Amino acid sequence: MAKYDAKLDAVFTALGDPTRREILSRLARGPASVSELAAPHDMALPSFMGHLRKLEDARLIATEKQGRTRICRLMPDAFLPVTGWLEEQRALWEGRLDQFDDYVTQLARKREK
Repeated sequence: MAKYDAKLDAVFTALGDPTRREILSRLARGPASVSELAAPHDMALPSFMGHLRKLEDARLIATEKQGRTRICRLMPDAFLPVTGWLEEQRALWEGRLDQFDDYVTQLARKREK
């Protein structure tokens, strides 16, 4: 059974919302101000700030104040926990599918005999 990982849970929770995924997609092109990020979304600023807070809590983004403007940027290696977990799952399922393939091949050979 997989061990509990609060960081991984926070990342998947953050990625579970389409608004937050859009924010991450935008930040993949470079840093942006909160107002620039909020512009395409039809929601009140406090609600939008809640999305940014979730992304920060998951350590996917960082924000810093530059004068009167808050700038957001994607964190380097932000997706490493997810990538590692997905790689483990891929390896697990490939192993299971290889075993299943071997089993089916053995059954087919027995039927041919």
